[in-house]
Amino acid sequence: MLTRSGLVVALAAAILLSTGALLDYPELTLLGFACLIAILAAALWMLAKPDLLVHRQIRPGRVTEGEEAVGVITVTNEMSRRCPPITAAEWVAGRSVGVPLPSLAPRAGHSMTYALPTSRRGVYKVGPLTIGHTDPLRLMAVTKQYATESTLYVHPQTDLVHPVPTGQSRDQDGPTSSLAPQGGIAFHSLRDYVSGDDWRLIHWKSSARTGQLMVRHNVVPNEPRLMILLDTSESPYTEKSFEDAVSAAASLCVAAVRAGFPLELRTTGGGMTAADQTGEGLTPTLDLLAGVERDRQDPGLAALPSMVPEQGAVSLGVVTGQPEPAMLTALPQVRSRFMMISLVQFADTYAAPPSALHGVVSMNVRSREEFAATWNDLVRR
Repeated sequence: MLTRSGLVVALAAAILLSTGALLDYPELTLLGFACLIAILAAALWMLAKPDLLVHRQIRPGRVTEGEEAVGVITVTNEMSRRCPPITAAEWVAGRSVGVPLPSLAPRAGHSMTYALPTSRRGVYKVGPLTIGHTDPLRLMAVTKQYATESTLYVHPQTDLVHPVPTGQSRDQDGPTSSLAPQGGIAFHSLRDYVSGDDWRLIHWKSSARTGQLMVRHNVVPNEPRLMILLDTSESPYTEKSFEDAVSAAASLCVAAVRAGFPLELRTTGGGMTAADQTGEGLTPTLDLLAGVERDRQDPGLAALPSMVPEQGAVSLGVVTGQPEPAMLTALPQVRSRFMMISLVQFADTYAAPPSALHGVVSMNVRSREEFAATWNDLVRR
């Protein structure tokens, strides 16, 4: 394919040859042939296509907003002769990034790095990668596209905060349910004796009263679980307050895992991930928050009643902006289904006093930094 310079030379060849022939001007004809020979030489040069082995890496694949991440392109010349200088073009977040590569000796390799955008959280597609080579006069160029893509996750920034409060101490005799695993030390109920039950669990007074053997049904107490709900509707936020809200949700998720609570993250737009006490699942949780965006079609807090868990022992933390007051009424409606509900509202202009919601602990803040300080002070009380 002719480059811009090649098109100029080809056009010059046509004009010089036609003008020289028309005016019987041999010097112009000679110059025209010189341009034509340059084009033909470039075409012959391009027949010798380089045989390259190309590999791209993202290091690291996941970073926190503001941290450094780079793409690494490694090119190896598989030919028995030196390859010409080549250029690489990488598509990153919708824009092309040029990466020049030198001429390589036979079987030689070379690596080049280039910076990736990490100034704002997001999920960035890196690729496809295009490798091209040209002739020495840059009259022709041939490119080859490598369809491989990589993904860079830029997680939101987090602050050191306390987890969402549960309203109770975490002891061994916590709340129980019939679905809890058997074999624990917490008493849940009495049930009929089943062959194989430990005779030491027989409750003799109840057995004498009913006329049949009754045993204590001991279970592992339910571990309090935390649920973080991020409002991803468009109307409650400005661009800044939404970014602060996402960071706050990420901080609460990290705090829950650090404190050993099972965690479930939900967005009002339908996103959902979970992490256990060991931290398994935290990375997908932060990946979800890296890519979350506001949506005009998102129902907002009106979606909360459909997210109420079937089992108890769940404490809810809601992060939102400044929604319509009618939206906030969804919280008192579901209050009885949660151990405790905490509400964080972001407003980057004026943080009005929190709305009075029955049974809901509320706070209004203007920034991520103010959230961390205010939240820790509130939870410590």
